[in-house]
Amino acid sequence: MIDQSWNEEFKKRLTANYDEMKDLYLSLYHDEHAFDYFCTMLYDYYSQRSSLLKEWDEAREDVPDWFKGNDMLGMLMYTNCFAGNLKGVLSHIDYLKEVGINYLHLMPLLESPKGRSDGGYAVSDFRKVQPELGTMEELAELADTCHRKGMSLCLDFVMNHTSEDHEWAKRARAGEKEYQDRYFFYDDWTIPNEYEKSVPQVFPTTAPGNFTYNEDTGKIVMTMFYPYQWDLNYRNPVVFNDMTANMLYLCNHGVDIIRLDAVPYIWKEVGTTCRNLPQVHILTRLMRMATEVVCPGTLLLGEVVMEPSKVVPYFGSLKTPECHMLYNVTTMASTWHTVATRDVRLLRHQLESVFALPKQYTFLNYLRCHDDIGWGLDYDYLKQFGMDEVPHKKYLNDCLTGKLAGSEARGETYNDDPRLGDARLVGMTASLTGMEAADYEQNEWKLARAIDYDVMLHAFLFTQSGIPVLYSGDEIGQLNDYTYHNDPLKADDSRYLHRGNFNWEHAAMRFDENTRQGKLYKRLRELIKARSEFAVFESDADTWVVETWNNRVLGIGRYYNGEKLIALFNFSDKEETAWIHETEDYVDLLTKEPVNADAVTLAPQSFVWMYHSYEGDRTRTAVAPKLVYPEKKAPKPKKQKEEKKAEKKEEKKADEELTAVSVVVRKMPLKGAPARQLTRAMRRCKGRY
Repeated sequence: MIDQSWNEEFKKRLTANYDEMKDLYLSLYHDEHAFDYFCTMLYDYYSQRSSLLKEWDEAREDVPDWFKGNDMLGMLMYTNCFAGNLKGVLSHIDYLKEVGINYLHLMPLLESPKGRSDGGYAVSDFRKVQPELGTMEELAELADTCHRKGMSLCLDFVMNHTSEDHEWAKRARAGEKEYQDRYFFYDDWTIPNEYEKSVPQVFPTTAPGNFTYNEDTGKIVMTMFYPYQWDLNYRNPVVFNDMTANMLYLCNHGVDIIRLDAVPYIWKEVGTTCRNLPQVHILTRLMRMATEVVCPGTLLLGEVVMEPSKVVPYFGSLKTPECHMLYNVTTMASTWHTVATRDVRLLRHQLESVFALPKQYTFLNYLRCHDDIGWGLDYDYLKQFGMDEVPHKKYLNDCLTGKLAGSEARGETYNDDPRLGDARLVGMTASLTGMEAADYEQNEWKLARAIDYDVMLHAFLFTQSGIPVLYSGDEIGQLNDYTYHNDPLKADDSRYLHRGNFNWEHAAMRFDENTRQGKLYKRLRELIKARSEFAVFESDADTWVVETWNNRVLGIGRYYNGEKLIALFNFSDKEETAWIHETEDYVDLLTKEPVNADAVTLAPQSFVWMYHSYEGDRTRTAVAPKLVYPEKKAPKPKKQKEEKKAEKKEEKKADEELTAVSVVVRKMPLKGAPARQLTRAMRRCKGRY
């Protein structure tokens, strides 16, 4: 249904999607009244969207690949761990800008019951921030500040289930059939037992089974994750309509990127694994179209923690796209596999598959995140090297928890399942690369090696196409937090090992090169600045695996618009040689020193970015970045202070008129111009000033 009284811009967008949207919707629900309601709901949220956010939408429609630049850098954090609450995050925005962050992902912060929250993934109210973290108004204020600072904001949308304390669940527990139909309720175990025959368990040790008996109703309810998380029934159109409305509500509070949590699980069918079913892709496509109609400046990020063959379909096709971005989970796990084995063959094999994908696919690349490292590797490939799944997983965990002789890693296992010989890994990057052990031993030589290793892994992260995302604390080498063992609400979940509070005292040391924090921070900032300055790191670059003829050294090549990069990474704890033969003249991208790209020798756990420009010496005009540290300034006379204050006030007023699309745009001499004009100018100049 398209009401002719609706806004013309909305009608234009809806009309462009209407036929496909209706066909897909009715293929699932066979209910035209529900579809009409869905369309009306979309218009309601379009009408409620602020004029400022609509301006953003127009700007991003002009530059649809606004999120793909080589200057993009994300950071993932828990609001309470980083700064206590949303106001605290707002007060530290300048710190994030200093690091180079322009993509901020806040972990789940909507209301969830204490002690039964699963880290915020058991939502009891999709329209209310956890009270101790702030309010929806404060979330909107943070989003607005991020936009004015050239940053985008990402938030999790937990769509597979609700908390048992959600209003729907409470009414279902009270016996209301309408609300029980929003979940999966059964009078006996007949159907649940049929599901159990084919559905894998998500948490076999901490939450075995996929169903829970509910005493209040005397019925069985589906709970694939934890017993207090009730799976939603997306076969019910009311569920899809209302959950889409909840998502759009977040978008209208300024959230730019919606992370679709556990999206592969949202459709259930008896006799299947209840993962990646065709209906999931229909629902994801419908949600993509909903955002394109209501808030086209919004991106969908799919959380698909599975093998590549299951991940890639969530991009959809060029004609019918689904998610804008997906996590590069397999590369992350393969990276830590390589750290443990010092053998790059699996990582090289996996990267060959990634590099063969279309360039329009955008991955979020990362080393660590809030979750565990699961060993869902390509064991069919590894078997040829004598690496069988069960014993090899044990080796990986023993190595990265420091149980093997000579290992400097300090992680812990998570969700250990003795029956299957399976366990996942947790820990901060700095602890896994040896900084914690070196710090404990006060061994400067070991610390230097660990910092080298940490920097090398981040250089590998930044060499990949897509958006690199740092886990909060990694920029200063924050270590594991073992205090969770003493907290009864956390002790059973070892993931809290890497969910400690951000150490602001250590952050204050980031400019002191005599400290661990200062040494690491300086080198990471140099990598970040270099990546943003050289076009060879653009996502549209050609990428390939370079044959090094050494299973300890990984080689990656990149080419873009006359710029070529050969990146070499030594995962061994010994000096190694990359047996390459590149004929061009290269310089080290960071030091600008000439490099002979023939039989390159690398120090233990080190890397080199070798750069060549076919259009002259690019490094003469774009000098390798140097980190500039703040200097203490002498006090200014009172009159000068007052003038400066008035000047800042005028600047702030002008900034309020500007909707910046990126950091680059904010540098343009077009202050106060509409965002769409700025972005058109940026597109003409290809975003480089």
